[in-house]
Formats: sequence, structure tokens, C-alpha cells
Amino acid sequence: MKRFLTAAFITFIALVASSSVNAQNKIGYISTEELVSIMPETAKADSNLQQYRSALIQNAQEKQSSLESAIEKFNKDSSSMSVSVKDVKRGELQKMLNDLQAEDQRIQQQLQQRQQELITPINRKAFDAIQSVAKENGYSYVLEKGALLVAPPGEDILPLVAKKLNLKIPAGRSQAAPAQQTPAAKPATPSK
Repeated sequence: MKRFLTAAFITFIALVASSSVNAQNKIGYISTEELVSIMPETAKADSNLQQYRSALIQNAQEKQSSLESAIEKFNKDSSSMSVSVKDVKRGELQKMLNDLQAEDQRIQQQLQQRQQELITPINRKAFDAIQSVAKENGYSYVLEKGALLVAPPGEDILPLVAKKLNLKIPAGRSQAAPAQQTPAAKPATPSK
């Protein structure tokens, strides 16, 4: 009987201790996609990417025009060429055609690389702001809003992060600001 009471007491203490630790965790969530979409840097990056895409497409169109001109010239002049010269010219035209056919894949790769170069600093800035808001407001966990099907009650920290970055949240989005805690209501944090 004494062992049972001791085990029950230890279990009770463990439950109380774990519930008090869990009570101190503050959970928030945010849609990083929504945050990044309202950042002015994103619009600038999109514009830059579109200009880059246009330049790549223009370059591909120039290559296609050059190939078409070369084919036209070959067809016009081929009657006066020897068989050996025709074979060399056909080889050159085939190489130009192969290069043009691979151009679409190169364009896609270059666009992806440029997009990554442009979005990485934006994502870093958003992540740093989220980290800062979480620390300043005592959030133990900040979860990605879109990845959660069911989650414990939490707070959307997008308004706090937007405020930190001096951003305006567009109308039409629920702007339910997280409940602001008074200093007395903040959970105790362990001292270091």
C-alpha cells in the first residue's frame, strides 16, 4: 500500500509539474506567405524578375530570328553550294536549332536562380522579424498557419510582425490583433 501511495504521489507531482510547464508556453501562428506578400520588397523583386524574364525571352526570340534568317539564306544559296559546304551549313543550322530548343529549359533555370537570389533576403528579413516579435512577446512557439489542420489555441502574430516591419495589412483580411498582455499577466520566464 505504501508503494502504491508513493507511486501515486510521484505521478501526481509529475502531472502538476508538467502542466505548470505547459501553462507557461505561449503559442502563436503566422502565415509567412501572407507576410512576405505584403512586404514592399516582394513587389520590387517581382518587378525585377519580370524584367529579367522579358530580357531572357527577347534574347531567345533574337536567336530564333537569327536561325530563321540563316535557314532562309541557306535555302536561297544552297543551289550554288557544293555538297560538302551544304553538309557543313546543315550541321551549323542543326546546332543552332538544338541550342534554341534547349533555350526554354535554360530560361526556366535562370529564372528560378534569379528568383531564389531575390527572395532569400526577403525571407530572411521576415524570419528575423518573426523571431524578434516572438521573443519580445514571450512566444515559446510560432507555427506556420497554413501547415496546421488542428492546433491548440494560439494567436495570429501577423499584425505584430507587420507593425514591427511598418507594413499595412490589406483590407479584407481579418486583423484580429492578438490579445495584449499586461506585464502582470505575462507567464513567468525562468531566469538565466
